[in-house]
Amino acid sequence: MRILALTPAGIEIVRALGLGDELVGPAEGSWSAEEALADAHPDLVLAPPLEPAARRRLDEAARVAGPDVNVLALDPTTVEGVFNAIVSVGALASAEDAALELVEALRQRLGAIEERVHERRSAGVSPVRVVALEWLDPPAAAGLWVPEQVRRAGGWEVLGSEGAPSRPTSWDAVRDVDPATILLMPRGLRLAAAVRAWDELPRPSGWTSFEAVRRGQVFVVDAASHFTHPGPGIIEGIELLAELFDPDGFVDAAPPGAWTPVA
Repeated sequence: MRILALTPAGIEIVRALGLGDELVGPAEGSWSAEEALADAHPDLVLAPPLEPAARRRLDEAARVAGPDVNVLALDPTTVEGVFNAIVSVGALASAEDAALELVEALRQRLGAIEERVHERRSAGVSPVRVVALEWLDPPAAAGLWVPEQVRRAGGWEVLGSEGAPSRPTSWDAVRDVDPATILLMPRGLRLAAAVRAWDELPRPSGWTSFEAVRRGQVFVVDAASHFTHPGPGIIEGIELLAELFDPDGFVDAAPPGAWTPVA
């Protein structure tokens, strides 16, 4: 099967299912989803969420490419939605068993985190008040699955909303809620690039008075691998956050090299 994945999440899911050799890409210079489809001659297209007009053009291009081309839009906004997307890709890629096994493994890892969080709650460890920022200049409060990742890891995201898009905010708003932990996760950036982006910015007014700064609880994370894209990597993101929020309760839970403290 030839699979054309037009989103990073689609590529991540296909590779996690062991189908990386079936990925096909558009020819160099292709600039649109329809042109990419025509170049790649796929059997399955994994598309991003599209406006109605763009989706109609993609569907028409698929019909022209062949009667058996399937187009699946990947648009999960929650952890459960990611699991459903994996199953859907598996069904269309003739990899149902691999998809179910992958989802079951991810659920087991997630369940282990949540069980440990519950144990730590019973031992008196309180939820951590968190602000996660998906943009830095200007800042934007995290949305979609990220506040859910924070909650499942034992935190409480105080500016973002689960399932809703990220929204603009301000450093004044961050100062007003004064979280115990600040997560810097500029969308699409890996750790080194995210650290550079933060280093290039002037610090907000009154920065050293923020509780998270005083406590040394400001972290840059590898957003591209674990937070930006709704693929299997978001479970590693939850493991990462669990260690940041409660390092005594989650020793070596985070993927190596996925985060660093900053001032």
